[in-house]
Amino acid sequence: MVIKMKRYGKYVKPYLSSFILGPIMMIVEVIGEVWLPAMMADIINVGAANHDIPYIITKGIGMVIMAFIMMAGGIGGAYFAANAAMHFGRDLRKDLFQKVQQFSFANIDSFSTGSLVTRLTNDITQLQNVIMMGLRMMLRAPGMMIGAVIMAFMMNASLAVIILIVMPLLACAIGTIIRIAFPRFELMQKKLDKLNSNIQEILIGVRVIKSFVRGEYEEARFSEANEELKESGLSAFKVVIIQMPIMTFAMNVTVIAIVWFGGGQILNGAMQVGDLTAFTTYVTQILMSLMMLAMVLLQSSRALASSRRIIEVLDTEIDLTDDKARQKEAIVREGRIAFRHVSFRYYKNSREKVLEDIDFTIEPGQTVGIIGSTGSGKSTLVQMIPRLYDADEGEVLVDGINVKDYSLHNLRNGVSMVLQKNVLFSGTIMENLEWGDEAASEEEIRKAAAAAQADAFICGFPEGYDTELGQGGVNVSGGQKQRLCIARALLKKPKILILDDSTSAVDTATEAKIRESFHTTLQNTTKLIIAQRISSVMDADLILVMEEGRIVGMGSHDSLISSCHAYQEIYNSQMDREVGA
Repeated sequence: MVIKMKRYGKYVKPYLSSFILGPIMMIVEVIGEVWLPAMMADIINVGAANHDIPYIITKGIGMVIMAFIMMAGGIGGAYFAANAAMHFGRDLRKDLFQKVQQFSFANIDSFSTGSLVTRLTNDITQLQNVIMMGLRMMLRAPGMMIGAVIMAFMMNASLAVIILIVMPLLACAIGTIIRIAFPRFELMQKKLDKLNSNIQEILIGVRVIKSFVRGEYEEARFSEANEELKESGLSAFKVVIIQMPIMTFAMNVTVIAIVWFGGGQILNGAMQVGDLTAFTTYVTQILMSLMMLAMVLLQSSRALASSRRIIEVLDTEIDLTDDKARQKEAIVREGRIAFRHVSFRYYKNSREKVLEDIDFTIEPGQTVGIIGSTGSGKSTLVQMIPRLYDADEGEVLVDGINVKDYSLHNLRNGVSMVLQKNVLFSGTIMENLEWGDEAASEEEIRKAAAAAQADAFICGFPEGYDTELGQGGVNVSGGQKQRLCIARALLKKPKILILDDSTSAVDTATEAKIRESFHTTLQNTTKLIIAQRISSVMDADLILVMEEGRIVGMGSHDSLISSCHAYQEIYNSQMDREVGA
């Protein structure tokens, strides 16, 4: 096989018996295929020529027995090949998925979602297919070719020379086809990535598409990606389809040559009719084995392109790990947060910093509001705390320990974060809330939902907490989705709670009730609230005002009103809108 199995040794070793038994069983079939033409030749040359019926019956019974043995070998070979390939694919897919789960945000940003989906599905399927085909053909095809060549030379060496002329020509043709096809298969997989990304985006945003009446535009965009995949597929398979006519042509020409020259030898008495029949069968077997090898090599060329894409993910260096953590056993106990002159860039070669010289301290149990214009770095700042990104300069401390010195599990277990994009999963409301704490009792779940002002609307559903949510929570409103995500975060009982603009779809009265519940249910939890509405953070113990990646104001609402120009502008603009309304 073209694909080097050494890189995938860990996926082969547990099922080594299937990887060995599959080809061995196929050899049983090969022995029968090579032996049957010789038995047929004996029937024609001896039995038919001498009208020896008992001889014909005996040989015929032998051929039937051989056919049953071949069938057993073929079935066994196919079973072990399938068993090996399916287990190989399952284990590889599991490891690939686990690797993607370890990706940091920066790692994920380097791959499109559609590309990762393709690699986890189609690319692994290509490897499975080539393993299944390879295990069935790796010994069968060369075994049948070698056996048929030997038998052909034993029967008639002069006629067998014709085969030696045809085989190198076919090998050159097959090699040329594979060399042309490989880059085209690689391009086809990339086009499949693009199509998958397009489909995912359309399905997730279907409500927005309908509300803006952009269906025709998205149909055109999908058609373009679909057309590109079709064209790349045709480009690849145009090369592949040449193979069969070439092989068939070579087979027919060779058979004609064998019959022509063999017929002359029969007329001259140098060859028997049964031998020519068997010889023709052997020629067909040789050319068929070459065709099988060509199919495996072509499939391997496509699988090799997929293999490179899979290895690219497996070999991706995770930039956020706890391998060098010096206090892996530490857990978040108090929730004290300190930023010490932190700076950060998304693109490390860029001069522009997303965060620059961020320096502040938050005491345990404090409520901190973070406000600023869009793109000021608010979300990036809070994502430093659970190490979704690492600081380029400076350090982030939680309970006096650098976040890089915690194990990722312990650090993130102490932090609950409700992101701007609220995500719910397929399943019931209860199952979604249990993400916060799988062991939570129904009473605890209802209490968390009540604190997030979600219990009332949940109980309003006919199925209550057993209501099935569609993928992404498509059958609940934006405000309901936000409250469910807050309830899920509260169930975690974190020492640090981060709300990243997670009440934007909730009315001010409900938001006020949620904030009020925090004072009773989260007294010992440090709370960071990113908000667009100044009313959401006015009562915070500390407010951070951000502009262009810097903190331009820090203090209480009263102190900022008198000292921070940026805060004054936000306050005045929002108050003016409220008065105008």
